[in-house]
Amino acid sequence: MRDERPILLVSPLDETMIRGGRDMVSAMNLAILTDLHGDRLLRYRLSAAKVRRQPALLHGHIDGIDDHSIAAIDRIVGERNMGQVFLDGSNLGGLARAIRRRRPGVRIITFCHNVETSFFFGALRSHRTPKAAAVLLANALAERSAVRSSDILFCLSERDGRIMRRLHGRMPDAVLPLAIADSYREEEEISADMPKERYALFVGGGFYANIDGIRWYLRKVAPQAGLKTVIVGRGMERLRDLCRERDACLVGQVADLAPWYRAAHVVIAPILGGSGMKTKVAEALMHGKRVIGTAEAFSGYGPAVLASGDLCRDAGSFAQAIRHAATLDLPAFDPALRALYERFHSFTSARERMADALASSR
Repeated sequence: MRDERPILLVSPLDETMIRGGRDMVSAMNLAILTDLHGDRLLRYRLSAAKVRRQPALLHGHIDGIDDHSIAAIDRIVGERNMGQVFLDGSNLGGLARAIRRRRPGVRIITFCHNVETSFFFGALRSHRTPKAAAVLLANALAERSAVRSSDILFCLSERDGRIMRRLHGRMPDAVLPLAIADSYREEEEISADMPKERYALFVGGGFYANIDGIRWYLRKVAPQAGLKTVIVGRGMERLRDLCRERDACLVGQVADLAPWYRAAHVVIAPILGGSGMKTKVAEALMHGKRVIGTAEAFSGYGPAVLASGDLCRDAGSFAQAIRHAATLDLPAFDPALRALYERFHSFTSARERMADALASSR
């Protein structure tokens, strides 16, 4: 029987400041749940405030979860007779544990953007600092609470599910591959200050997996590639000197990515670590662009997407794929690639998957 009581979505998303892949997936979750539940959906947006006291961190009080937000959410759940709470991230496990204790009859659904324990272990390996170690510990404890307290657990990929079982002893109830909102526009003006020659485009913000990946690419691949590299994204300024050495164009943050995709010859995704799925692949498909990337970049994507691009195992094969692509007269927009986005990573496909997963988990 369908539960007609209200459902509460808890997330940190600020729709006015969508900055990266996680925000894009959160925005899609919000859109899908709004479409599925209509005015039965209520939303609590967490503050970005950070609690730094060690006891709080060890209780999963991170990313806006604190005594105040727990009390506020508990009050909403009770006053509105909520039947379900949808937590947008396994980092919100401190809240999952609190709801389970206070409201045992409420169904808790957690959508895992990453295996946070694995993701922040990678961050610690990249930058071995006390702060990185503390962030790893806090997220690992929060995630364990999410896994243990949730009635339904969603992951982005089969790989994440296997890692979740190995680290926390539980497989997800369903795998819901990444989906992002459609921002493609048929006509794009090419700005006068954009490169005139063919280029390979990298899009990504300045977190460790992107930084480490593009640094590796500039050092090992770019000198052999024979195609100019253009890097677009927030927080990449630390690579400015290396970009000068490798004759790469560091653009930084832009208001609109669409013209950069439109003018690109290919999109590159030289990602060596991380968790979850990489939005840059789905975004490139949305814009009808061919992707050349590593196994990590394509992790979680299906066989049709893998067959549409170039999966490279090392620097040599990566450079060879780019050199080959440079000889091809690739279209500015390939409708066959766009069709892969629409079939597997669009709102329509994601809504159907989530509706089926929620119905089968009752």
